Amino acid sequence: MESLRLETQPPASWSLFGSRRLIYAVLGLVLTGSLLLGVCLGQYSVTPTTVWGIVTSPLGLSTSDWTIMDERIVTLLRGPRVLLAALCGAGLAMCGAALQGVFRNPLASPELLGVSSGAGFGGAIAILLGASGFVLIGAAFISGMLALLIVGAIARAGGRSDITTTILAGVIVGAFFTALVSAVQLFSDPQNSLPAIVFWLMGSFATSSWDRLLIAAPAIVAGTLVLWAMRFRINVLSLGEEEAGSLGIPVERDRWLVCAAASLTVGAAVAVAGIVGWVGIIVPHAARLLVGHDNRDVLPTSCLLGAIYLSLIDTCARSLTAAELPLGILTAIIGAPIIAVLLGRMVRGGEPA
Repeated sequence: MESLRLETQPPASWSLFGSRRLIYAVLGLVLTGSLLLGVCLGQYSVTPTTVWGIVTSPLGLSTSDWTIMDERIVTLLRGPRVLLAALCGAGLAMCGAALQGVFRNPLASPELLGVSSGAGFGGAIAILLGASGFVLIGAAFISGMLALLIVGAIARAGGRSDITTTILAGVIVGAFFTALVSAVQLFSDPQNSLPAIVFWLMGSFATSSWDRLLIAAPAIVAGTLVLWAMRFRINVLSLGEEEAGSLGIPVERDRWLVCAAASLTVGAAVAVAGIVGWVGIIVPHAARLLVGHDNRDVLPTSCLLGAIYLSLIDTCARSLTAAELPLGILTAIIGAPIIAVLLGRMVRGGEPA
């Protein structure tokens, strides 16, 4: 499988936008619009003017000409939900971009290391035992980190790990935890815990709150900041192990540092939203279409695009039908055809975006 190409010259797309700052500014405006759209739309719609008034009322910039229902929907339901969706989307997309660069695999994703399956198992156990809130989030996060430790132990069984061994270890651990999740579902109460587990595993922000946002935000922000700080080293690692080693880069240490940061981010996202797939695969490719293959630009662009993408997906999930659709269904419907196109290009000898 071809490695990701590192471009030293600005991509052709720069000429369309003028500079990276303009791209970031446009994406920032689009993100703001997607967040506003997420707050306004739903089974009970709220006008943008009302949303603006509610948000600015603590500053004394507006008068109270809205209903209590409007205020509660904006401040207690959709406000934390759209922010949490954007935060998780940004983290998952940045993790996908970083892993694709480190493993030189254009189809790598946060699920590659088995962290999503591990976190799903911890959350399923918590739901089976009747736990929720902080206990559910903590169980999913701890189980996700445990999956990473097992991957590391398997990959380093011979004293040193390489890319192929790490990927295979992630596949093995992911399959193992997926089987454990199936076992948990088998012993679940079909009237109570089983529907809750199934719906949670398919991904949803239906239980979002300010508490969940405050719990997930530190872990996701910390993980993405580490990846941002590693953007130069990810560029070097994307050249290959021998090339990176010849440049004095501690390849194995930096690779595992990126994996740990990605696992921290993914574990926190799965803990509050369930397993939301495909975001870490398709969004980085869209970012490379805009800014090329330099990870110094790909990572922040993926972050913004991921926030926009998942916030819009969440808005569609709760607005298209009377019953809320799981996020995993929509992301799979969109992501699978895109990955099929990428695979087709790879088979024909072309380079994916």
